[in-house]
Amino acid sequence: METQSKNNEIDQELPVLKKGIFYAIRDGPDDLVMEDKTKRGLTVQEQSIDEKYGVISERGMIYDMDGIGHKVGIRWFFPKNKYAFEKVLEHATEMETKYRKIREETCPDY
Repeated sequence: METQSKNNEIDQELPVLKKGIFYAIRDGPDDLVMEDKTKRGLTVQEQSIDEKYGVISERGMIYDMDGIGHKVGIRWFFPKNKYAFEKVLEHATEMETKYRKIREETCPDY
């Protein structure tokens, strides 16, 4: 329950600093929160340190065509005292580029 209420709080109360098609960066009290908008509605199942970014992330589970579950990041919490907005934007832009490439490859008429 606590995680679900935290998700609602993040989704509804934190102001958006910048957003793209596939990401949003929100301004939290202590963190810049980078959200993967392709994971909207995915239930948070755990919080852990993200291997790529080294920050706390909320992760959920998606399943492939064979029914195998894969843990994926939903949002990442970058402490303001360690990360400038520009660095978080760099990560978000990288995410945006990755998803745009996938969309171009899978939906060429988009």
